Amino acid sequence: MKHLGKSKKSLRFLRASGPLTAVILGTSFVKIFHPSSISVVGEIPKGLPKFHIPREFQYAESLISTAVVITGVAILESVGIAKALAAKNGYELDSNQELFGLGMANICGSFFSAYPATGSFSRSAVNHEGGAKTGLSGITTGFTMGCALYFLTPLFRDIPQCALAAIVISVGISLVDYEEALFLWRVDKKDFLLWTITCITTLFLGIEIGVLVGVSASLAFVIHESANPYIAVLGRLPGTTVYRNIEQYPEAYVYNGIVVVRIDAPIYFANISYIKDRLREYELSCSGSTKHGAESERIYFVIIEMAPVPYIDSSAVQALKDLHQEYKSREIQIAISNPNRKVLITLSRAGLIELIGKRWYFVSVHDAVKACLEHRQNVHGSTPRMGGQTPGRQTGFLQWQRRHDGGEESSPDEEPLLSQKEV
Repeated sequence: MKHLGKSKKSLRFLRASGPLTAVILGTSFVKIFHPSSISVVGEIPKGLPKFHIPREFQYAESLISTAVVITGVAILESVGIAKALAAKNGYELDSNQELFGLGMANICGSFFSAYPATGSFSRSAVNHEGGAKTGLSGITTGFTMGCALYFLTPLFRDIPQCALAAIVISVGISLVDYEEALFLWRVDKKDFLLWTITCITTLFLGIEIGVLVGVSASLAFVIHESANPYIAVLGRLPGTTVYRNIEQYPEAYVYNGIVVVRIDAPIYFANISYIKDRLREYELSCSGSTKHGAESERIYFVIIEMAPVPYIDSSAVQALKDLHQEYKSREIQIAISNPNRKVLITLSRAGLIELIGKRWYFVSVHDAVKACLEHRQNVHGSTPRMGGQTPGRQTGFLQWQRRHDGGEESSPDEEPLLSQKEV
């Protein structure tokens, strides 16, 4: 009937009558043949529980933990099915409105000794397959259920449970989006793994356990990604002042004695140890790119590009202080490039700006690199030899820099990011 209702507009009414037809046929079969092996619904009490206001709360404390779990599952289940139907029908979902309605339903139901209400997967799927489009369907369903509980309960006794199960399975299959699984497999294997875990757990352990396992696995993935952020080594694109990931742009070159890294995540207590370990690795080895500048047997400068860092916490600041002291003992200077205002204020309040030195904060990676090269030339008191040149051909830093910048003079933006004023 569902397929007939979808095929022709004149038969659309058959789409909604499918579940009712299954119930009528199943009940008629039980009434006629009385098979003992088929489980039926059985007796259902007539009417609704009486209205009463709770006045005894001696069990409230022992039920709090259970209530929290039920609330979490109810929210996840309701929002989950609502989002699935919203995506299937192409409309926007207001989660706040959905949860407000759910809360009001539970508050009103508590005065009638009702079970905790939630957006049911099975009932929502049946409602959707029946052709419901607006909230009026919920009002109609509620009114019909109320009348049935008062006047039609004797008719429910012989409804076979297998008929109800068939209705749920039939409409549930229509909500399974196989194309989404294929899309996740093509785009991100990690998301496909999460989808698989949630799907299998739901099939074998039930919707409540499945939702909780899915959310827990999702949180575990988020924590893992946050604790292991992506850190890129940057190199300069030839003929520009732009610095990009040397793995993505093999033509980008790095400078001898300088490591430029970009941290693509917030810096906080959960990932600062990982970041420090990666910085130490880059200090020891920075391969996969052509090197320019004066030849060097070790690293003298580590430039941290902080443009993608939205915030930094106190634990990370303290770890950066320790890293600075460690670098200082090995005569390695840290330079900070392009931190946002929030990060800059945090570094200032923690004293890290004064510890590293205001002159080592810059508005761009290019300014930081030029300052590092110039500082090294001044400290060593010799003209650097560019990588790839013969020993007899040497040039000063500014002349070499102007030649690679297209003959331009040094930019006034080379000055440090911070002035002497308080941040």
